[in-house]
Amino acid sequence: MTQPASTASAHAAPTGADHTGHDHAALDLEQFLPYRLSVLTNRISRGLAALYSERFDISVTEWRVIAVLGRYPGLSANNVAERTAMDKVAVSRAVARLLERDLLLREMHDSDRRRSVLELSEAGYAVYDVIVPLALEYQRNVLAPLDPGERAQLAALMAKLEAPLKD
Repeated sequence: MTQPASTASAHAAPTGADHTGHDHAALDLEQFLPYRLSVLTNRISRGLAALYSERFDISVTEWRVIAVLGRYPGLSANNVAERTAMDKVAVSRAVARLLERDLLLREMHDSDRRRSVLELSEAGYAVYDVIVPLALEYQRNVLAPLDPGERAQLAALMAKLEAPLKD
């Protein structure tokens, strides 16, 4: 049975309500590492995407596929998904779109004819060769507030956090 709006709103917590002192689990979201990393990643990815999405009409997922295949040609779509920790369906859609646009080539694997491998086409490498310097410059700007020691420390800390999470 649905409650009248006035009764339902009386039981709903106001937006931004503080549940301190109640029997709810406490989570300081702004200090919760997965949340902070996700927000930071989204902000960085959006900023980088602004450099290439309009110019090349590619999405963040498509760029990640291009970036991985530019570095590691000959991977399957599943290998790309594993290497990037992206959803297989999202990678498959990105691969399909990149194939339609002739930015990727798909061939059968030499030793396993059931498996296809991907690599960048000449057009794909042309996009890659323009975006990589932009991406590296963007990374330099993101890391600019850190001194060289802090950058090295950040890299070491990230590697330490990633190690137990690798499959």
